[in-house]
Order: sequence, then C-alpha cells, then structure tokens
Amino acid sequence: MTEDAKRPGADLAGKVALVGGCTAGIGHAIATAFLSAGAEGVMLNGRDADRGEAARAALADRFGADRVYLALGDGARGAAQDLVDATCDRFGRLDVLVASTGGEAMPALFHTLDPADIPDQVTSGFLGPILLARAALPVMAAAGGGSITTVASDAAKIATPGESVIGGVMAGIVMFTRGLAIEAKRANVRANCLTPSIVRDTPLYERLMADPFAGKLFIKAEAMAHLGVAEPEDLAALAVFLASDAARRITGQAISVNGGISAA
Repeated sequence: MTEDAKRPGADLAGKVALVGGCTAGIGHAIATAFLSAGAEGVMLNGRDADRGEAARAALADRFGADRVYLALGDGARGAAQDLVDATCDRFGRLDVLVASTGGEAMPALFHTLDPADIPDQVTSGFLGPILLARAALPVMAAAGGGSITTVASDAAKIATPGESVIGGVMAGIVMFTRGLAIEAKRANVRANCLTPSIVRDTPLYERLMADPFAGKLFIKAEAMAHLGVAEPEDLAALAVFLASDAARRITGQAISVNGGISAA
C-alpha cells in the first residue's frame, strides 16, 4: 500500500469543534477526547456559568488555554447562532459540531404525565440539535465540509415502558439526522447520531437510579449489558472517530453504544 493509499487515522489535528452541553457527563468526555485527539480548538457550551467555567479551566490547564473556550447558552432557546458565531469568531472556522438533546426528562408512564409538561418536554429535547445544526451547516458548507454528530438515545429504536414521549423525541432526532445527512452530503458535510442507553458516571445516571420507576427500569437494562454498562468515554471514542477523516465515508447512521442491552 502506498503512502497516499493509507487510510487516515481517527485524529482531529487542525479541526475546530463546538460541543453542546459539555460541562459534565458525555459532553465533557467528548470535549476531552477531542482535545486529546489533537483538535486545534474546542468551544465548550453549557447553561450554567459556574460549571462551565470550572470545565473550561480544568481543560485549559490540561490542554492549553488557547485551545479551549466557553460560550454560554441554550440552543433550544434561540442561542444556536450565537454559539456558532462565537466559535467562528474565536477560532476562525467550525469543522465539527456535537449537538446533544436538551432537557433531562425522567421516564414515566404516559398516563401519569401532566399534559401541561409535555410541550416543553418535546421542545427542549428536540429543538436544540436542530437549531445548532441549522446554524452550523452554512459555515461548514462554505468551508468545503464538516461533521455533525447528534446525541439521542436508544429510546429512539426500542419501545420501552415509560419512554413513549422520550422515545418519540429521540426518534425525531434520529430521523432529522438522517434527512440532514442526505441533504448535506452535497456540501461534503456528514451527519450521524449516537444513541446510548444507560451511561454510568453522568448526572442523569444518578437521577435515573434514584427514581423509583426509572431505577427499576434501568437496573433490568444493566443486567443485559454483558459487555459492560457504557461509560462517557465509550461515547467519546466513537464521537472522535465520527468527527475524524477515518469516518469520511460514514453518514446518516444512528449508532448504539449500550454494552449489549439490545441490538438496536
């Protein structure tokens, strides 16, 4: 195999990324992995100023202050364009977007949900990735390409008691990502979706396990994860791969990371 024919590795040297919701849990692991993989710059995003600054400072100490910045805001509430603009202003471009769902709705049987809470649950969970992708796509297209990764969950693929609304929202994100992939491929922009199940060592995990209904649900799920319950770093490793040139032919995919809970 000639030097020119060698497959590229999963490194992010020279790339600039915006990672939404990354002050803790999966998002923070992804931001850390991007920097470890050589990303030129990562714009962190979160809604809490104190947590955001703590995350930025820790990563800046480890990787260098010129490679890590923080932009506060919630894409689902109209700040998506501001976040993309802040990234481009700071680093000069945007190559990679990771857009996770907003909100952290707890599983509950549908008939127990307060009807007044459902519209916000749908809006906060669904709009964030869509608005961030809408803001990022023109920038990437003008630059000749890029990668967009959304983060949903396996509730998009497996019907589960207590996740009728959550599953509907997650399925919407998956289908949005697939549609975006078909449209954006003409601009050399790829779009894929990560769909974890239960993920340890995250703030949401603690809340789920402390909830009487959700705890029983996910204890059963964990028992089926014979390869081990997923951790944030498992998602982060896949996010690095999808953002890298090693995945340059991969688009429109919704990839589960669940330790064998299902073959969704």
